[in-house]
Amino acid sequence: MNYALVIGGSRGLGLATVQKLLSEGIPVIAIHRDFKKDMPEVLKAFDACEAHAAPFHAIHRDAIRKTESIISSIKAILGEDGKIGFVVHSIARGNLKPMTSDSNETVLSEDDFAFTGQAMAYNLYTWVASLEREGLFAADTRIIAFTSEGNKRVIPGYGAVAAAKASLEAIIRQIAVEFAGRGIRANCIQAGVTDTDSLRRIPDSSRLIEASMDRNPFGRLTQPSDVADAVYLLCRAEASWITGNIIKADGGESLC
Repeated sequence: MNYALVIGGSRGLGLATVQKLLSEGIPVIAIHRDFKKDMPEVLKAFDACEAHAAPFHAIHRDAIRKTESIISSIKAILGEDGKIGFVVHSIARGNLKPMTSDSNETVLSEDDFAFTGQAMAYNLYTWVASLEREGLFAADTRIIAFTSEGNKRVIPGYGAVAAAKASLEAIIRQIAVEFAGRGIRANCIQAGVTDTDSLRRIPDSSRLIEASMDRNPFGRLTQPSDVADAVYLLCRAEASWITGNIIKADGGESLC
């Protein structure tokens, strides 16, 4: 049995992906790091996930700092016959500070860049390398990560995340080539502006939302389910010749 491992699977794009894959009969292991105050909402969402016929397992641990212990838990879930057939990296953890300020507002530091890059980019490689080293991948594994239009456009306060997204895309390309001999395909999905908790943390996000709705040909924001549908398409057998790409799921927003 091939499982999907969703790293950051308790909210936003990650949770939508968990729900979509389960609905299509794909077993899911979701890793999440949530504060105690947020757990009632998370557990309610996970209760709905457990209602699907496909197996669902949640691991409440920090995917950045607890890789080895999480892999032990994953092995126990997989048993002797299970493999990881899909990895979806959906960690949204970083610093949203300006580079300069005319007030006493804190500005970005090198540590901010390092932390954001580690969480949102380099951690993907840590997981891919660790799972491959442990022999946990299926013969045709799909690696999928999420990027954004901030990879090329300047968004106020988005500097550290933009740098992380650019690094993430470079890592995906390298994985696509260097792990091809091991049967791995790797792609990034560039989501349109999506109304999630992560978006709301961006400074002046209301203006970003309004501008995105104005320029999107369909006149609406991207929904997490739109992106989850794209993830599922890349998980299908017919997508086996697609690798190393940045695939847009934005309703044409980036064209306008």
